[in-house]
Amino acid sequence: MATSEEIFRDAMALPPDARADLTERLIESLAQDISPNITCAQLAEVRRRIAQVESREVELIPGDEALARVRNLLAQHLPSAVGPYLTSIKLNL
Repeated sequence: MATSEEIFRDAMALPPDARADLTERLIESLAQDISPNITCAQLAEVRRRIAQVESREVELIPGDEALARVRNLLAQHLPSAVGPYLTSIKLNL
């Protein structure tokens, strides 16, 4: 059986969309193992954040602006070869 390092190396040789697909599938497989206690905690956090928005304690920012901020942060912390790819990613939320 291949080691996780070998699998990672092979995965990094895949084209970007294939790596993204593989990543989604791996994350989905982990989600099945999440404890119901964690799910309850996540729901409590969602409810807390909704209350903050409704009380105007926090202010929402447009999705495009939020994504631009995330892309900028990632581009600063990832190798320069990946940075330009991030600016071309479009998420449909």
